[in-house]
Amino acid sequence: MAKRVSLREFQESVVARLRSLPATHTATTKLGIQVGDSAWLVDLTDVSEVLPVPGLIDVPLTRRWFKGVANIRGNLFSVVDLPGFLGDEPVQLNASSRLLMIHPRHIVNSALLVNRMLGLRNVENMTEVAPADPAVPWCGPTRRDADGRDWRELKLTDLVQQTPFLQVGTI
Repeated sequence: MAKRVSLREFQESVVARLRSLPATHTATTKLGIQVGDSAWLVDLTDVSEVLPVPGLIDVPLTRRWFKGVANIRGNLFSVVDLPGFLGDEPVQLNASSRLLMIHPRHIVNSALLVNRMLGLRNVENMTEVAPADPAVPWCGPTRRDADGRDWRELKLTDLVQQTPFLQVGTI
């Protein structure tokens, strides 16, 4: 019979294995997410957790893409509707919607609301079809998978430093 492992023990063992990787190792697996009608890739080290969407508390006088705050295990997190921020239709909350908790080393207590998760993707099996657009610093290159689907890379490190992302108030 297999030994039962708690979620916390499992997460700690994954973190320990990731830390033991050589510094020169480049991550080839990225997290696939659906943002509006587009497929995006996110570096796994930029996300601390992925959760179903809890109840959101509206914050008045904020931009339409700022969905409010969520109470996650007793801590308040600001929630940005990523498709709405990008100018697409906002996420229609359903069972597939998810919160990507941004790793605290980038910005504390912040999360991105996305349409749904698309699983892990190996970028080594993809072909770069368009370079990163220098006018959009948080958008990396576009890659195409074997099925012909295009994937844009989201550079969270750069996104969370952008003034429009940080200024959620309308006043």
